[in-house]
Amino acid sequence: MKYRLLGKSGLLISEISFGCMSLHDDHEANIMILQSALDYGINFFDTADVYDNGENEIIVGKAFKNNRDKVIIATKVGNQLKASGHGFDWNPSRKHILESVDKSLARLQTDYIDLYQLHGGTMDDMIDETIEAFELLKQHGKIKHYGISSIRPNVIREYVSGSNIVSVMMQYSLLDRRPEESCLDLLQQNSIGVIVRGALAKGLLVDKEPTSFLDHSSDEVHKAQNVIKHLSTSERFISDIPIQYVLSNPSVSTVVVGIRTPEQLKASCHASNDSTLSASEINQLRTAIKQNCYDQHR
Repeated sequence: MKYRLLGKSGLLISEISFGCMSLHDDHEANIMILQSALDYGINFFDTADVYDNGENEIIVGKAFKNNRDKVIIATKVGNQLKASGHGFDWNPSRKHILESVDKSLARLQTDYIDLYQLHGGTMDDMIDETIEAFELLKQHGKIKHYGISSIRPNVIREYVSGSNIVSVMMQYSLLDRRPEESCLDLLQQNSIGVIVRGALAKGLLVDKEPTSFLDHSSDEVHKAQNVIKHLSTSERFISDIPIQYVLSNPSVSTVVVGIRTPEQLKASCHASNDSTLSASEINQLRTAIKQNCYDQHR
């Protein structure tokens, strides 16, 4: 496993990270796969307070309670369960963040969170208040660093200019190259690490039947699949190529992958252990798959 710095945080994290949202209902199996991931070299585990209404954080806490110093735990805040118990309201308020962190700490069985992320964000938020809450948590030692999870360029710019975020989690793949327009360069220039989600485009870049995705038609998705297959070899898995493509961007710190089985774990880690894409291969992929851009929240 190879490792990269997460922006200016000083945290050295694995190129492949574990998206804990993929975990299922079998707690024992979940703990085994999480511990196996650590054995494979994955040290960055991403969860959120709303995943399975907190159960996801509980699983992560149980898995690493005896080797907390070996892992980097990221979780998220900002969504609040509705009074009805169904669905969530968006709540990035100072009060909600300060109350939620203690609940996450208890579930994770730890006294600090390595990376606390705002689970969204809009231009209508009281952004200064949100930033104040995160800064206060840093002062109290409850979190080491904070970041945001957002695909909105206007929100990202606000946090880059007005906060001490060390990371932005965003969707980025060969079928979603919107971050390449401006966000990736902006984040690199400000030493803010990119945490990529959706690198496999819901499996369309690996093994799923082609269908339309964002502004790509099913025929265009099929074309992308063919190019990836052409670049794959007996030693380079098909899944390596879309992951290595996003890792080829210098702003990217890690790729979050949903993992449920030992086979998926092995395949995911192979993308970091395998040789990287050449410049000509990257150019071939970019030429074959059209660039798309954000049409909202610019």
